[in-house]
Amino acid sequence: MTLFKEWRNLIDNQSEESFDEFWKEYSDAETKIYKDILANKDSAFTGKIADLAEKYQVREVIFMGFLDGIGTSLTEELNVEALTADSTIDLKIDFSKLFFNMLKADADYLFGLEEWDNVLTPDERRTIYKDFKRSQIVHVEKKPGRNDPCPCGSGKKYKKCCGNK
Repeated sequence: MTLFKEWRNLIDNQSEESFDEFWKEYSDAETKIYKDILANKDSAFTGKIADLAEKYQVREVIFMGFLDGIGTSLTEELNVEALTADSTIDLKIDFSKLFFNMLKADADYLFGLEEWDNVLTPDERRTIYKDFKRSQIVHVEKKPGRNDPCPCGSGKKYKKCCGNK
């Protein structure tokens, strides 16, 4: 079984009793890895998965979860489904996209890390935050007027159909 399948299996089989412990393990690992990545933003993030998992003192399957999560923030696609513990990775991270994706995931424990101070300026983070907020705007469809045709398709006026309930 590939590490990705192990990761998906681990997520899919969490019970109410095991979820809190799993989430603590995962978020602690993720925080540790991201702190190091941000603190060493100019260094290459490369190595064999088994070695990187050992470096961060996390299980390989948890490290795979990190790789699954960071995938949309990379400049080059990473085929996580094909990775094994012996696979070597070389991540090229788009830090602006990473910050945006952390906002999108509502991961305040990650986008609030002080290590961001040396990666993106406060102005850059504000701009990304504004872009994120703009992307969250949802346009609500206008409710039909009393004399408009009913949206259910009955052919009746709204007031004589669904609006009469």
